[in-house]
Amino acid sequence: MLKSKLRKKILKIRKKSNKQNVQIDFNQVLKILINEKITKKTIGGYYPVNFEVDDLELLRKFEKNKFNISLPVISKNFQMDFCKWSFSDPLKINKYGIPEPETRNIVYPDIILIPLIAFDENLNRLGYGGGYYDRFIEKFSKKKRIMKIGLALSVQKIDKVPINIYDQKLDYIVTNKYIVK
Repeated sequence: MLKSKLRKKILKIRKKSNKQNVQIDFNQVLKILINEKITKKTIGGYYPVNFEVDDLELLRKFEKNKFNISLPVISKNFQMDFCKWSFSDPLKINKYGIPEPETRNIVYPDIILIPLIAFDENLNRLGYGGGYYDRFIEKFSKKKRIMKIGLALSVQKIDKVPINIYDQKLDYIVTNKYIVK
């Protein structure tokens, strides 16, 4: 199935399944970081839109646990940076209707929480098609190790995500029911 048709199909399923704003268990994510011996404390999240899994409560708990949190900011040429952010900081709406930090204090997260449309057992992710996360991961994983954790509902799992050479695998996918690693 073409990526565009697959996106439409899974987006409908996600919308129907996430009307109650399903939460991911913070302890499941923390357990991954402990098991992987991740001691760095900069985490990149996202501001959920379009029935994505809501990571704001996770970010709030990470901030309480002395993590520096950040959100993506879209820039020119389909590039993306992460900018330091706190729940007391203002946000502005970007061209896609997604809130992002007003202050452009760029950071390089050690861990990024990644929204997705669909995923498979092989840790492949289907996103919206802009390639922002793939480009960010490809560029910065050459400079430092980045733990990539996709957040999804279990109903977003498919047999096989169609991939190309630009697609970046995730390290983990945490759903409301299980973890893929």
